[in-house]
Amino acid sequence: MTRPYTKNKFALYLVIAPMVLLALYLVIRFDYTLRDLLRARMGGLAAQADTIVDVLRLLLLAMLAYLVVRALNTLIFGAFRFRRGYDAPSLVRSIFSIVAFTALFFLIFTYTFPGVNLGALFTTSAIFGVILGLALQDTLGNFFSGISLQADRPFQVGDVITVGDQKHTGVIEEISWRAIKIRTFQNHVVVINNSTAAKEPLEVCPRDNLNARLVFFNTLYTDSPAKAIHVVREAVREADNVSQRITPIVRIRNLGDNGVDYEVKYWLDDYAKYNDTDALVRQRIWYAFRRAGLNFAYPTRTLLLERRPKIGEGDGSAVTERLSAVDIFAPLSAEETRMLAEAATSHVFAPGETVIRAGDEGSSMFVLHKGRVSVQVSDRGRPRTVATLSEGAFFGEMALFTGEPRTANIVAIEETEVLEIGHEAMKQVFETNPDLVESLSHIIAERMQGLAAGSSVATSETAQTAGILSSIKRFFGLK
Repeated sequence: MTRPYTKNKFALYLVIAPMVLLALYLVIRFDYTLRDLLRARMGGLAAQADTIVDVLRLLLLAMLAYLVVRALNTLIFGAFRFRRGYDAPSLVRSIFSIVAFTALFFLIFTYTFPGVNLGALFTTSAIFGVILGLALQDTLGNFFSGISLQADRPFQVGDVITVGDQKHTGVIEEISWRAIKIRTFQNHVVVINNSTAAKEPLEVCPRDNLNARLVFFNTLYTDSPAKAIHVVREAVREADNVSQRITPIVRIRNLGDNGVDYEVKYWLDDYAKYNDTDALVRQRIWYAFRRAGLNFAYPTRTLLLERRPKIGEGDGSAVTERLSAVDIFAPLSAEETRMLAEAATSHVFAPGETVIRAGDEGSSMFVLHKGRVSVQVSDRGRPRTVATLSEGAFFGEMALFTGEPRTANIVAIEETEVLEIGHEAMKQVFETNPDLVESLSHIIAERMQGLAAGSSVATSETAQTAGILSSIKRFFGLK
């Protein structure tokens, strides 16, 4: 529609411009002849012949000035579009045309009627100007408000804008001297006066800017937050119109009544399509949840009979198998390992959480059931990772058997499940089989010898075993 309309205007310009030039040439060429003809024909009004010819010349020159201003407008703002890549605001183009034409018209008027005092003419029409100003109060208010908006340049054609308390939202199609025209996402056209836009709060989403959106969802409390965050982030980042320059952010908003509430924040390449993109993101989340076995939360009412859960319920065989594979529990019988598994407590840690801290008192040890952890020590006041432990590894055994303080920080690298073996559980095993104390002390001593192999301090295994045996008996109250 725009291109044919522009061609039609250009064709009309090419037709009118030669006609005006020809008419002006004829008036100037036959000026005296035209004056004499009018004097002869007008009789008693012959004195007005010169005025009529001058007015005709003024009109033709004014039309020529208008055509020149239009040509200058096209050339100047066409170059602006070529250099900047977008059209100048229509309000700026209109102001340029008005100012340029007014200046040319005054010059032409002064040339055509040198004896007329324009200052006196405007002074005598002051009352008329006041009346006209009052009549055009709203129009002038819109005009100057438009100038103010263009001076601040808070938006331009193509931006998405929300105006006023009624929340008119859409894409700006035109900014004129009177109003802003926006096309809403229901394909309606809303025209907002410049004076209204200057007074109301504006929310602008520039078209060349990465604008963010938020979509909300939830999961059941039984679903892993780390898993949900990873699944949603990977699903959203591949959606159409989601910018690849910034990775989407998924975070927990609230621990709600029915489940864990999340929000996903992502950035759009084209904000004008945010409705479609929001819908696509919600669709991707649904399919990702189905594949990952995650569940959306919904209002429910559940009656729970309180009882103390035990780690052995449901996955008791897996826990028993895990403990039986730990070197330090090798001397235990199958029954003793099962007793220890039933008394163990499971803990789940999020990525980056600290499982134990150096210097803390403790009387338990941990077996890594799922995930990975890093062992960190302090190096000049900053943590330094000295080892990474995977499934099946254990740590904190000296606190369990001797009550010594923790010697390092253990931090979860990913979502991690550990099995905690407490003092009371181990004491029951020792009371059932007191001979285990010597076997375990020997294994612990061998482990400590291996860890200290590179140390300059050497201690005989026999002496170390004896020291550990004494510490275990004293800590557990054994004879």
